[in-house]
Amino acid sequence: MEKRALGTTEVKITPILMGTWQAGKKMWVGVEDADSIKTIRAGFEAGITTIDTAEVYGEGHSERIVAEALSDVRDRVEYATKVFANHLKYEQVIEACDRSLANLKTDYIDLYQIHWPSGAFNSEIVPIEETMSALNLLKKQGKIRAIGVSNFSHTQLAEAANYGRIDSLQPPYSLFWRQVEQDALPYCIENNISILAYSPLAQGLLTGKFALGHQFDPADNRAKNKLFEGENFERAQQALQQLRPIALDHNCTLAQLALAWLIAQPQANAIAGARYPEQALDNALAAQIQISAVHLAEIDAIGRSLTDHLDNSQIMWNW
Repeated sequence: MEKRALGTTEVKITPILMGTWQAGKKMWVGVEDADSIKTIRAGFEAGITTIDTAEVYGEGHSERIVAEALSDVRDRVEYATKVFANHLKYEQVIEACDRSLANLKTDYIDLYQIHWPSGAFNSEIVPIEETMSALNLLKKQGKIRAIGVSNFSHTQLAEAANYGRIDSLQPPYSLFWRQVEQDALPYCIENNISILAYSPLAQGLLTGKFALGHQFDPADNRAKNKLFEGENFERAQQALQQLRPIALDHNCTLAQLALAWLIAQPQANAIAGARYPEQALDNALAAQIQISAVHLAEIDAIGRSLTDHLDNSQIMWNW
């Protein structure tokens, strides 16, 4: 898989990244460590060398699973992890980074990201200047190679950039969730900031495997996802029906089509989660799909038949 530059850094990432929220187990149902390890390894062997995780995914469990899967090939992979909103004071950032380094069994993190802005989830408000000061120190020390942010608006991203170089933004972004296009994407294009899109398959909705009436376990985070509710879910099903012939024309699955569309967008890369090795292999194959300008426009219009009816909230869940 041909790699791309991460922002303005020397770090190279794969356009399809491995997402490992589910490997942390918390807020997911039926995930087994052995499956997660096999899946991450299968993704690596299929060409996905950039792995995204976070300290909050199972309180470090996801990071430890990543290390178990990939420590022997550390020199051939890129680790991206995140500090949570409740650890944004100067010393907390340093301590959180050291914990992540230990969990990942490495002496450097390729991309270290602020997971949510200060104040999210009722966390204490910390000036972004203080958080960025700690991140800049970690970068100077060589503990991290690049700084990124996640779930930041255009305004929050621009403010953070006043205090240091930001090379990536991680927003929810898919054919069915596109608020970033109206908010931060133009700024990212102008400033060469890579987009690392999470939930690029709209938490599995774009795979086409969830029919009308599907009920999630209440412990599954998708039970509160707005896209699986009411008219949104109905419009999604109609859009999927329109996408199926295009996927057939490209000899690919709906999921692969959605990933290929996304990584064809300006600055965009896709963080695709997987529970099982075959899913990771399918995700990797999406990087090989070439979509014509005509089909990209057609897919775009189909996606808007759903997204034009959504509000401007950046958050996918009714938490």
